[in-house]
Order: sequence, then C-alpha cells, then structure tokens
Amino acid sequence: MQDFRKLYVWQKAHALTLEVYKAKANFPKEELFGLTRQLRRACASIPANIAEGCGRGTDADFARFLTIAMGSASETEYYLVLGRDLRLLDKAQCKSLDARTTEVKRMLVALIRRTKTNARRLTAES
Repeated sequence: MQDFRKLYVWQKAHALTLEVYKAKANFPKEELFGLTRQLRRACASIPANIAEGCGRGTDADFARFLTIAMGSASETEYYLVLGRDLRLLDKAQCKSLDARTTEVKRMLVALIRRTKTNARRLTAES
C-alpha cells in the first residue's frame, strides 16, 4: 500500500479537478444537474480511482484502478468538448483543461505499463 498523495499523477489529477470545479462555476444554473454534474463526477473520478488503487494489495489491482481512472479522463475530455461546443467554456479555458487532461492521461499510460510489468514480473517469480 502506498500513499496516493505522493504520486505525481494523482497530484496532477487533483489539480485538474480543482480547475474543473472553478471552470464550471461559470455554467448556467440550468446545467447544474446536467453537464456540470457529469463533468465534475468524471473528473473527480480520476484522482479517486488512483487513490483507491493505491489502497489495494496488488499491482494487478492497482493497474485495474488506473485503467478505470483512464476511462474517467477520456470521459472528462468529452465533457470538455461538449462544454466548449455548447459555449459554456471559452476556447482558451477548454484548451487549457484539455491539455491538463492529456497530460494526466499520458502519465496514467506510463504508470499502467510500469505497474502491469511489475505485476507480470512478480507472477513469473512466484
């Protein structure tokens, strides 16, 4: 078990979530239970799944939760595009959030690969 707060990818995902919460403050009230809720839920799911995976006992479990976090990051990307296309997010804001999401996804890919390699190595040694 490791402290998720020490993982750079978790720190980046948490910072992204904080920025999404700030950005959604500009959304109209009628979107409170629509796109706002979906975007916040998807984005917050990224660091939450990283944290949950850290609490699991094996590298295979950790990799599974990292993969779920990756799915949430992709979902976040879509909601950012939708927010931009509905003109709820301005282009600059969307571009910045999208770049941060892409960075988190790249970090997740690298960590998933490393974790799966460790899991396979440990299985082979058993």
